[in-house]
Amino acid sequence: MKNNDKNELGFATRAIHDGYDPATEQGALVPPVYMTSTFTFENAEQGAALFAGEEDGHFYSRISNPTLSLLELRMASLEGAEAAMATASGMGAITSTLWTILAQGDEIIVDKTLYGCTFTFFQHGLTKFGVTVKHVDMRDPENLRSAITDKTKVVYFETPANPNMRLVEIGAIAQIAKENGLITVVDNTYATPYLTRPIDLGADIVVHSATKYLGGHGDLVAGIVAGSADIITRIRLEGVKDMTGAVMAPLTAFQIMRGLKTLEIRMDRHCSSAQMIAEQLEQHPAVEKVFYPGLESFEQHGLAKRQMSKPGGMIAFELVGGISVGMRFMNELKLIKRAVSLGDVDTLIQHPASMTHSTYTPEERAEHDISDSLMRISIGLETPDDIMADLNSALDLIINSENSEDKKVA
Repeated sequence: MKNNDKNELGFATRAIHDGYDPATEQGALVPPVYMTSTFTFENAEQGAALFAGEEDGHFYSRISNPTLSLLELRMASLEGAEAAMATASGMGAITSTLWTILAQGDEIIVDKTLYGCTFTFFQHGLTKFGVTVKHVDMRDPENLRSAITDKTKVVYFETPANPNMRLVEIGAIAQIAKENGLITVVDNTYATPYLTRPIDLGADIVVHSATKYLGGHGDLVAGIVAGSADIITRIRLEGVKDMTGAVMAPLTAFQIMRGLKTLEIRMDRHCSSAQMIAEQLEQHPAVEKVFYPGLESFEQHGLAKRQMSKPGGMIAFELVGGISVGMRFMNELKLIKRAVSLGDVDTLIQHPASMTHSTYTPEERAEHDISDSLMRISIGLETPDDIMADLNSALDLIINSENSEDKKVA
């Protein structure tokens, strides 16, 4: 089946079928995995033509591989992009992209809240090579307009942001960027293309940690970049081939394509479970605040309804009593696992300040709106009532423990 226009077939249909015809592979229903590092040439002239870019084809798996090419085609289709590039990790996608489009003396403007390793790459990677990194609060698009200088080349943000769930209005930011000749890069890991398609809203490049919802089962590490054919070719031949070498293995591509086949139904369940759990968490007396786009109490609920088809599977929250209570709460959980990463079939909980965002100093976390008491939970695919029962059990133990301590003091 050829790649179809995004309006012709549904999301799930494209995720399952795009780009593959069993008749070309001896009738195999599942696309084969091409476990090869190199490819032979019919003759010396063909080899020269492939290396020169005068003929399409594969010649070395650091540049392209048939299994990866199929994954890339499907991700481009799902993101509404001209092309996509598979990488060895989400950080491989981010670094390969930015090393390609930035140079010494350039400036990148980024949102206030970023995943911890992304923040570290910006602050200690890009800056070491003469790129200026400027953080602004992009919840107000005019903050971006005010920050742009003649050195600015790239605008970068996550939405929803990891870990505090803040949103950025993609269309408004992309419009300001375009007016100033800037490239907009959006990390779409939390939302996936099923919930949000940044390129449809005006962004130039989308990056993913495919480790998360795209793979969906916690058994791989991978990344994706999607954008125009020209920029993806540059990232492939400059950022990946010559700079980072962040090449995805063919078997990993196979695993992600298996994950894509169930992405729509998995995201539906992640979202419905997270909505129910966020609503119940908000009512528990041990919970101080819940940050979830599907709640009417969420500050940017209106933007979430406009920009996301559903509010996602990630919840952030703070407990009454702060981090010491939070640590005790996490230790009481039985079904829910204490682990980093997200988007798995398993429900996972972690403490950003001491785990995924520990690369920030305490002062930086305060400046970038990541409180020390914030908890992050990735809602999995278990029976929703069982997830909530585990949360309630741990929360009730905390409440009872606090009451017992109060009585002892009295």
